[in-house]
Amino acid sequence: MGITCNPTTNEDAKKWAKFAKSTHSYKGELNIAIVGKYFNTGDFTLSDSYLSVIEAVKYSAYTSGVKPVLTWISSMDFEKDPKSIKKLAGYDGIIVPGGFGERGVEGIIKVIEYARVKKIPYFGLCYGMQLLVIEYARNVLKLKDANTREINPNAKSIVIDVMEDQKEKIEKKKLGGSMRLGAYPAIVQNGTVAHRAYTKFLKEKDSLKKEIKTDIVVSERHRHRYEVSNTYRNDLQKAGLVFSGVSPDNKLCEIAELPENKHPFFLGTQFHPEFKARPLSPHPLFTAFIKASIKRKKK
Repeated sequence: MGITCNPTTNEDAKKWAKFAKSTHSYKGELNIAIVGKYFNTGDFTLSDSYLSVIEAVKYSAYTSGVKPVLTWISSMDFEKDPKSIKKLAGYDGIIVPGGFGERGVEGIIKVIEYARVKKIPYFGLCYGMQLLVIEYARNVLKLKDANTREINPNAKSIVIDVMEDQKEKIEKKKLGGSMRLGAYPAIVQNGTVAHRAYTKFLKEKDSLKKEIKTDIVVSERHRHRYEVSNTYRNDLQKAGLVFSGVSPDNKLCEIAELPENKHPFFLGTQFHPEFKARPLSPHPLFTAFIKASIKRKKK
């Protein structure tokens, strides 16, 4: 059986040529800190651990006319030396990618607090979104013991809890390939940072002339077992955190953010937007993060 491919059009070639040119004809550099805990082993930096995140950043940065300069920072550094957190002031944006487990988490929470207070663009992916919620619960909602059940099941304020359909799997230790995996729809609320990012992308992609002023539905890929607890959802919202993306049944918080009048870009996703980023189709949320980081650099 032969394999057939669609013929390459001149338009396709032009798009690729434009992207290729952008990778070495940028107008400036953008300093991005990626803070996590799976970076170092001996003298080596395990950047491949987050290869999809790196590529997603590149796609959005190059198409925005800048070269991303990525610095890998272990969150453990901020636990050993809390004063060293100040070095983050020198970055244009901060990303906390996915992960799990207790090691280095308190350092990440310090990073998120610093980014929120100092108005540094922050983008949290999966665990980075869950820790955003924990930081906000602790320091804004004043739930000092706020935590995730994954780390401390005995905490008084479990703001990140195990998903309902995952509880039995955990109890029976049926964990292999049993996470919430694959693509799921999410409703993105009109008038939010996330909505503006997605609709700008849709307008450019589909050549729409009118503004989209209604909630929209997007499809994103997931890999997680824990979620924002609905027990604390209303309190978090009253304290200013916006859950701008939710599942169609309104039970799962997919995107958490602060409004632009409160922060230039402070947003986290329960899903993994990096999985859908492509060279000729950068992910809109990564692009929005890059744009906000560029604005910070220009100040």
